[in-house]
Amino acid sequence: MDAYEYSELIKELEGKLSNIESILKPEKLKDRLNEIEKMENEPEFWNDPKKSAKIQKEKNIILRKLEKYEKAKTSLMDNKDMFELANLEEDEETLNEVFNDVQSLQKIIRDLEIEVMLSDENDSKNAIISIHPGAGGTESHDWASMLYRMYLRYAERRGWKIEILDYQAGDEAGIKDVSFLVKGDNAYGYLKAENGIHRLVRVSPFDSAGRRHTSFASVQVSPEIDDTIEIEIDPKDIRIDVFRASGAGGQHVNKTESAVRITHIPTGIVVSCQNDRSQHKNKDMAFKMLKSKLYELELEKRKAEEDGTPKDEIGWGHQIRSYVLFPYQQVKDNRSNKAYSKIDDILDGDLDEIIEDVLISSKEKEN
Repeated sequence: MDAYEYSELIKELEGKLSNIESILKPEKLKDRLNEIEKMENEPEFWNDPKKSAKIQKEKNIILRKLEKYEKAKTSLMDNKDMFELANLEEDEETLNEVFNDVQSLQKIIRDLEIEVMLSDENDSKNAIISIHPGAGGTESHDWASMLYRMYLRYAERRGWKIEILDYQAGDEAGIKDVSFLVKGDNAYGYLKAENGIHRLVRVSPFDSAGRRHTSFASVQVSPEIDDTIEIEIDPKDIRIDVFRASGAGGQHVNKTESAVRITHIPTGIVVSCQNDRSQHKNKDMAFKMLKSKLYELELEKRKAEEDGTPKDEIGWGHQIRSYVLFPYQQVKDNRSNKAYSKIDDILDGDLDEIIEDVLISSKEKEN
């Protein structure tokens, strides 16, 4: 990098930071923080645990956004000051240091850009993910388990917690079905980018002739909704089945019919939960999963009506990404239209770049 390239990059970063500031409105956020602090000093504030918990969550989100904004702004100013000083003194060593640091600064501002984008009311919620293999037996079951591992590793990288809700192992390998709850800051905001059909092309490890196979798996992501969102479900529209819980390695296996499956007849949505030994608790969680999926489906329908999307593309039925392991190695996302070569890292949970590119691309299309 030379001085001209550096100056152009700084202009670009200053422009991004200015846009972020106009959306974020730091002064308004600081005013809201002051309001919350006054509320916290009122004794009756803590008498309503639900309300106080909700406001505490809002406070933490504001603090995180302000912290990231201040860090980006300070880092940008410090970098510019250092460049001007080093340039004046013709200090090559410090200039190289400045050029290296500005690349880290790009990442800081990109993270802030994503944080500002995740401003939808559901983005800060936890996420419920269900992975369903497509047709193809063992091959697609194995692909579903690869995706499951990828999301577990991604959650681990981000410091999120995972709670398994339902796990059904494949007959020979992989999984027939899995649902899990991801708990963490902006979990749904990030993971909503994974909603859709994922396609894998590879030489099958289960084919003795070494032929190339294409497999599909559906990933469904819903926000974990709380009591503030009312979802009405007519008892006539659902069928509830109970069965014996089973899991990998004998986990959660018991002799009572504690696992619960709920089928929503009008939409065909099926949810299962078997993570607890109590049928009552599993039933409550299954209803929560169903409500979250119905809520997500309603959001998809509204968005589709606004965008003029064909009805057959509503829901989780469209292909979003291809993972090609043979004859070449590449991951291609259909939304951002970008390709990535580090496929092993991606399958090991290094999803930040892909997801952020999708979020940025979606925002640009909206504008």
